[in-house]
Amino acid sequence: MLKHLYIKNFTLIDELDIELRQGFSVITGETGAGKSIVLGAIALLLGQRADPKTIKYGADKCIIEAHFDLSRYGMDDFFKDNDIENDPEDCIIRRELMASGKSRAFINDTPVQLTMLKELGERLVDVHSQHQNLLLNKQDFQLGVVDIIAEDSQQLAKYQEIFRQYQHVRQELEALKERIERDRQNADFMQFQCDELTQAGLVEGEQEELEQKNDTMSHSEEIKSALYDADNALGAEQIGVVANLRSALSSMKRIEKVYPAAEELVQRMDSSYIELKDISEEISGYLEDIDFDPSEMEAVVNRLDRLYDLEKKYHADSIGELIEKRDELRKQLDCIENSDEALHDLQQKLIALKESADKEAVVLTNIRSKSAKKIEKEMNSKLVPLGMPNVRFAIQMTTTDLDINGQDKVAFLFSANASTPLQPVSQVASGGEIARVMLSLKAMISGAVKLPTIIFDEIDTGVSGKMAEKMAEMMQEMGEHGRQVISITHLPQIAALGSTHYKVEKKETATGTTSSMTELTAEQRVLEIAQMLSGSDVSEAAIQNAKQLLRLT
Repeated sequence: MLKHLYIKNFTLIDELDIELRQGFSVITGETGAGKSIVLGAIALLLGQRADPKTIKYGADKCIIEAHFDLSRYGMDDFFKDNDIENDPEDCIIRRELMASGKSRAFINDTPVQLTMLKELGERLVDVHSQHQNLLLNKQDFQLGVVDIIAEDSQQLAKYQEIFRQYQHVRQELEALKERIERDRQNADFMQFQCDELTQAGLVEGEQEELEQKNDTMSHSEEIKSALYDADNALGAEQIGVVANLRSALSSMKRIEKVYPAAEELVQRMDSSYIELKDISEEISGYLEDIDFDPSEMEAVVNRLDRLYDLEKKYHADSIGELIEKRDELRKQLDCIENSDEALHDLQQKLIALKESADKEAVVLTNIRSKSAKKIEKEMNSKLVPLGMPNVRFAIQMTTTDLDINGQDKVAFLFSANASTPLQPVSQVASGGEIARVMLSLKAMISGAVKLPTIIFDEIDTGVSGKMAEKMAEMMQEMGEHGRQVISITHLPQIAALGSTHYKVEKKETATGTTSSMTELTAEQRVLEIAQMLSGSDVSEAAIQNAKQLLRLT
């Protein structure tokens, strides 16, 4: 439950610091006094988007903070899943709005995203305002009520998982059909491309080898001349390096026994001789092999031109990419060839999922049907004491095509008179009747969902007298079953039944107009309800009437 509310610099509120009580509480005040401002502040705590214009004029920022006691509502999972420290007896939610337009949100002093604040807020407080009565015209709201009372979340989740798989496979099937049709239209061209790349005899690394060979053949004369000069310098008889080194080595060998220093030189010269002789022979071999063959060079050039043309045609940078393109074409052609089999497999999978979804949808329908009967019975029992002795409330369920919520379409039917046929509630119920229907629904929903706090914002519109008192008794009963119920009202009959009474007032001060909210004492309550009965001129009769409503006499 909401046990403490603090508001600073929000619209007309300078500072509000107030304790809230368990059970059924009421908030009263003249029109325009600021009740909607308090609700607006609570809405921001529940994740509504902020508007910097709501910051009190002249202030840098506004702060809205609430303390909740969640010890009886089993919300530990939320805090554990989101890694937020949790004190069930004092959960603190804070929202800060800056004049710059920035906004910050905190749960137990942990900064959080607005989406997380909204997720928690939906589990803490339900604010029912007049515009929510329009929900009675929404099919998804009506179905949601049936699901809440049915407590069918596990079955609904099971069905939705299968339905999502069904949707996914159906999309896959449509995509496959489109791809097959597209590929078949392009099959001839794809086959031509695949044949062209296959016949090209592509080999990884061939292009680099051919480019090197082409480069060598293009410079054959230059290479041959250099090899000839090197061969002559190394291997020529008498004047070549190898012959002269051999002669020098022979001379040094003659003195190595009598001249010790020569021994090491002989070893080094012998090693150099062997290496140079080997180099000379290798160069001689290259010289014999190097020969310019115009036909071979033409073949190399033609092959390179063919590879370059293919790379340009297929937007490839290498033979490797051409090979990848060829293999992809082969794969696509294989898919086209085997498409009927793949199509059949996917169709069978879709049929199986559809059957499974149909089966789970029927289970869901049966659960909802039982829930609908329970709602009908309870709604009729709740509405009769609210001044509708001949009321009939029924839930019409019809079967539709499968969607994410199953196969059921729900319509709430209503008749306030025995002679009037049942029709959709939003079409035939008056404003006062809709208010009573919504209150009865909220009473049922709150029991099933176990919401800690429910705020009714002038749900009594279109209701007065005895019926207002009956509605107040229903809210009072809701507050006696572990929930905090707060009603913003203009009716003295409802205000009188609150266990706690708050008043919102607007005052003119030296710094401007301000709104405040205070908890009324017993004496103040009498005066407030008397004013609600008779206006600003409070008569003794009004005071006595107020005491009667408060059951003080």
